[in-house]
Amino acid sequence: MLNVEGKVVILTGASSGIGEATAKVLAANGAKVVLAARREERLQHLKASLEKQGGTAVFKTTDVASHQEMEELAQFTFDTFGQIDVLINNAGIMPLSFLHEKKVDEWDRMIDVNMKGVLYGIAAVLPYMRQRKQGHIINVSSVTGHIVRKTWAVYSGTKFAVRAITDALRQEEAENNIRTTIICPGAVSTELVHTISNEEIKKSISDALQISLPAEAIAHSILYAISQPEHTAVNEIIVRPTNQEL
Repeated sequence: MLNVEGKVVILTGASSGIGEATAKVLAANGAKVVLAARREERLQHLKASLEKQGGTAVFKTTDVASHQEMEELAQFTFDTFGQIDVLINNAGIMPLSFLHEKKVDEWDRMIDVNMKGVLYGIAAVLPYMRQRKQGHIINVSSVTGHIVRKTWAVYSGTKFAVRAITDALRQEEAENNIRTTIICPGAVSTELVHTISNEEIKKSISDALQISLPAEAIAHSILYAISQPEHTAVNEIIVRPTNQEL
């Protein structure tokens, strides 16, 4: 039996892509899923779909860039289920651009969502996990957290940061039996490309995504990490399409 049955899992960015696929996979394997994203209608639809398949799910509209809303999400989860076993910091945006374009608002939003959102999530759940001396925090980074190319400067910066934050967290909370996992997807079919405002870059990324994996591939990697025995921590997983070079 997978070590997933009955676990309470908070999942950000749950309204589409990797988040939606992960919610379906975890609920199908007996997890109690707390869906978080900004698009309430999509969360309602996903909750209903999971319940129709026999799963357990609740939702709370949440902007991960808000410290207060992430604290409220953790409290909501605890009030509903009495514990928090897993946090999956999955929410992210990818408005790639050249630095000379000075798309400062996009830079700020990427930092707020991709980096500060991860920190806010960690801060929100740690007190509950430390009290129980048990928990698992999974942060979705990217292969661009290992390598960088032009137009990726800020996006890669946030993903390098996620890896650094997660490994520091691993070291700090090892004595409290809190597991950490960094998930680094390669090309995946999601809505991320739609956040790119530079049409030339958007087209080049869209072309590259012709080889992309379905979001379910990443969902199953997350399931694998969670399902390990409590004494085993899978600290990092990189998942690429077989024919992706970068």
